Amino acid sequence: MGYPMAAAENDLVMKHIPLVERIVSRIDAGDGALDKDDLFSIGVIGLIDAIRKFDPGKAVPFEAYATLRIKGNIIDEMRKSGRVSRDRIGKLNRYYSAKEKLEKELMRNPEEHEICKELGITEKELAKLHETVHHLSKVSFEMTLFHKDGKEMQLADVIADDSAGSPEEEFLRKERKHLLKEAMEQLTEREKTILQLYYVEELTLKEIAYAMDISIPRVSQIHGKILLKMRDYMD
Repeated sequence: MGYPMAAAENDLVMKHIPLVERIVSRIDAGDGALDKDDLFSIGVIGLIDAIRKFDPGKAVPFEAYATLRIKGNIIDEMRKSGRVSRDRIGKLNRYYSAKEKLEKELMRNPEEHEICKELGITEKELAKLHETVHHLSKVSFEMTLFHKDGKEMQLADVIADDSAGSPEEEFLRKERKHLLKEAMEQLTEREKTILQLYYVEELTLKEIAYAMDISIPRVSQIHGKILLKMRDYMD
């Protein structure tokens, strides 16, 4: 962790431990190399980093800044440990290619069974692809929806740039926000509810599963399908 912490730093760390716990509770460790205790320790390191690098003069609330640093630190370690492997990214890219091919041939959005037939996979394997999309969204929501080639996510994708954005970047941000609102209007009430619970109410997958009386893997699969549906609209 670098140099020993001063008493003031230690007090800030202890004060914001619940923030780390809240962030970790929303991350599905799944069957990866890192468990919840690992993620918590990594999150605390991110919190310490945030405390030492925070600039009060930039008028950004500390909790918002710390959240980015904590999430970024955790996500970077998860990426390094192979949480979303290149193999899974490759399968997702093949899904995108197959879907695009069928759209051109059929002149409409293909059904799931048609995509499965084109790829030579089962519905269970397709559900795994939906889970991959769900996991990618935790790395970078925008990259999942807007990035075309599905490359492996990088820490730079989720850590805010300290410099001010250009007019072009600000325009793009507003355009994407507008597109997201339009895409959400295409969703069913159930799909909107899941997004509301996950992104606004910040419930965990376990809490959403309990509220909707479905399994945790099913929540992640539905969430992945929702993101693919939104991505299709924005494409």
